[in-house]
Amino acid sequence: MTRHANVDMCLIRENTEGEYSGLEHQPVPGVVESLKIITRMKSERISRFAFSFAKANGRQKVTCIHKANIMKLADGLFRSTFHEVAKDYPRLIIDDLIVDNASMQAVSNPQQFDVLVMPNLYGSIMSNIGAALVGGPGIIPGCNMGREYSVFEPGCRHVGLDIKGTNLANPTALVLSATMMLRHLGLDESATRYTHLASPCCIRFDADLQSRISQAVYAVIADGKVRTKDMGGSASTTDFTNAILHQMELI
Repeated sequence: MTRHANVDMCLIRENTEGEYSGLEHQPVPGVVESLKIITRMKSERISRFAFSFAKANGRQKVTCIHKANIMKLADGLFRSTFHEVAKDYPRLIIDDLIVDNASMQAVSNPQQFDVLVMPNLYGSIMSNIGAALVGGPGIIPGCNMGREYSVFEPGCRHVGLDIKGTNLANPTALVLSATMMLRHLGLDESATRYTHLASPCCIRFDADLQSRISQAVYAVIADGKVRTKDMGGSASTTDFTNAILHQMELI
């Protein structure tokens, strides 16, 4: 189905500063200045999250993506903070790459990557490259993790206005994002399917819903009989969703 086999990388993107800070002004007509904000606090926070994620999920390598050869102060701070935090995780393989080289490496040899951590703008670019490697924006799940709130959504936020209302969208990314939410809530080992009790307003969980849903999605894709247009098939969103539900009954 894809150009590359055995691609299994996780992109972790700082999502609150960088070029996305929105600090722009026009001192004179025809000249715009845009401020890129990088702080030690948030660089440390995202780096520590990346290392903790790698450790918790049995990952072996964490790579920092940057442009410190040009933006020596801003990206230099991000890179140096990353390496400082890395000292607390001596069992992990640590690496860093300049973002343009990382983009080329991701296209030519994506198998070398495991966990990647990067500032905001590079994360937007690299996530789209990663999605293209394995089938497009309709496949990749994602989430935004905060101290108080978490939002689970497709990893590539393409709204797909050209197929709005046509029942052609690939639901894989949204469904897998939902399974990530279940895992985050601690329901991956305590929930499998929703079973209604006597009262219609009450719902209980049987056993491992997160696992069953994700297994069903992967099984439908691997089977290849029901695929949406972006995966080379002709199935509608409804067809694909029904195929997942059917497969869940078999697991």
